[in-house]
Amino acid sequence: MAKTTKPQKSRQPNGASSIYLGKDGRWHGRVTVGVKDDGAPDRRHVSRKTRPEVTKVVRELERQRDKGAVRKAGQSWTVTTWLTHWVENIAAAHVSENTIDGYRVAVYHHLIPGLGAHRLEKLDPEHLERFYKKMQDNGSAAGTAHQAHRTIRTALNEAVRRKHLTSNPASIAKAPRVEEEEVEPYTVEEVQRLLAEAGKHRNTARWVIALALGLRQGEVLGMQWDDVDFELGVIRVRRGRLRPRYKHGCGDRCGRKPGYCPQKINTRRETKNAKSRAGQRPIGAPDELLQLLRQHREKQARERARARDLWTEKGYVFTSPTGEPLNPNTDYHKWKELLKAAGVRDARLHDARHTAATVLLILGVPDAVVDAIMGWEPGKSARMRRRYQHLTSRVLKDTAAKVGGLLWGTDETTGSAAPETSQSPVPAELSVHVARLGERRVPFLHREHADEVVARWSQDWPDHTAEVEEWDRWRWEHQGLGGASPIRDRVPERAEVFHARALFLPGGERAATGVSEQWSVPAWDFETDRYTDRASAWRTARRAGTGQEVEAQVRGTDTTAVEAAFVEACAQAVDRARHPGKYGDTDEW
Repeated sequence: MAKTTKPQKSRQPNGASSIYLGKDGRWHGRVTVGVKDDGAPDRRHVSRKTRPEVTKVVRELERQRDKGAVRKAGQSWTVTTWLTHWVENIAAAHVSENTIDGYRVAVYHHLIPGLGAHRLEKLDPEHLERFYKKMQDNGSAAGTAHQAHRTIRTALNEAVRRKHLTSNPASIAKAPRVEEEEVEPYTVEEVQRLLAEAGKHRNTARWVIALALGLRQGEVLGMQWDDVDFELGVIRVRRGRLRPRYKHGCGDRCGRKPGYCPQKINTRRETKNAKSRAGQRPIGAPDELLQLLRQHREKQARERARARDLWTEKGYVFTSPTGEPLNPNTDYHKWKELLKAAGVRDARLHDARHTAATVLLILGVPDAVVDAIMGWEPGKSARMRRRYQHLTSRVLKDTAAKVGGLLWGTDETTGSAAPETSQSPVPAELSVHVARLGERRVPFLHREHADEVVARWSQDWPDHTAEVEEWDRWRWEHQGLGGASPIRDRVPERAEVFHARALFLPGGERAATGVSEQWSVPAWDFETDRYTDRASAWRTARRAGTGQEVEAQVRGTDTTAVEAAFVEACAQAVDRARHPGKYGDTDEW
């Protein structure tokens, strides 16, 4: 008996594509490409006039589905709507304030006006390349066009990740070519001229830190006193100063830009923490810099006293005259003024960082230490060293001398046989010129500075020994009486210091001591027992074990101020002698 077969069903299995002729006379195709957010099948519909046309489109959709390249269903984005959504709702919540500022400039000033009308999925690499060329033809710098390219590439990468696009046209388009100019770091002589000029201005130590340690502008302006460890000689970089962003506090009635509004309000936090572990770093500070910071702290204390209730205490190292952190824009203009006053060629403030990195190269500092000082992350440090450390004529000359010594056994500069011991990469600094002043020794980098100090000190103290000794650096640093005291690269400060002193017996009667009550002496800043840079300073102290006499002491650089302070000191000394329980045993300067 013949076996009967079941008739085949005309219906396609669930999930399979279907092609059919509609009542409208057109051919239709439906392809399941995935699942929607609500769990329902995501079934795409296409329509063409003929069956071969619709079949071709259906097969292409199936291939895209199988590769996972089907654009996500939903809102049809334009470049304008996507970039606006991306910069305000996605990027703004996940990047720093400075980064989002750059994104907004690129989006609102360049990308949307130039490309905003394109549908997102219709944007081609050629559209972008023509746009970059048009930007530069209209006067934009290549760096500006490159910033626009990086911004739209980042924004479209996010669109691909969210399946609003199947591929990123900005990753295919050729980016604008940027010619990176070689930075010429300042020479040692130019740095010395800048530091000498900086000593005449407020916030001297701010420029010393930039040129000696290479800290970024934000890192210096965001530094607080808690970050400076004077005992260990370390500065800890923990945060960076942000550029302020203002809004009107007057309701926009003043007619000015928000930054110039008399009642302006800062809408941004003052600092942010360093974003990487490499950025948060300790840096060893030279003794000269620590001394400058101590002097700066004293000057800041005097500013605080003058400002009184106008002072806002926030703990910053470098502040305005009322305690507020310095504005980066003001700081930039101060740098330009410093360059002009010092007679040094114009350069960016960031070039000071290049200078500091190149000095580390000249000194032969190991790469790992350079990375730690400059705050470069492992994996990127080699590229950053190539960018910031420049082969100056001094580096090239020292290298040539080493090659000559190795191949021909001679020194390039003298033509004599090369010494057996290896030469330092900084031969000019091998010798230390030590001014021997009585029992004190002060090291100098330059012989003329040591000679000048010896000559002037000899005039002040003709009965004491004063001469210049030649030491090598290793001997001074390891065997010198000064230990690790800094080697000076300039003539130290000298002042005529006026003194006054009086002794009072219990009860307030003035004691006759048999010595002069007022005198003056010349003093250098390394003679800390005699030197001061203050107009006047006074104290009273009760002598222990000698009948409890009270001594009034005054010193300063201004004779009139010292005389006035002496009257105050004597008045307190008399009161202290008469009321022994009213005061402590010691006072500090």
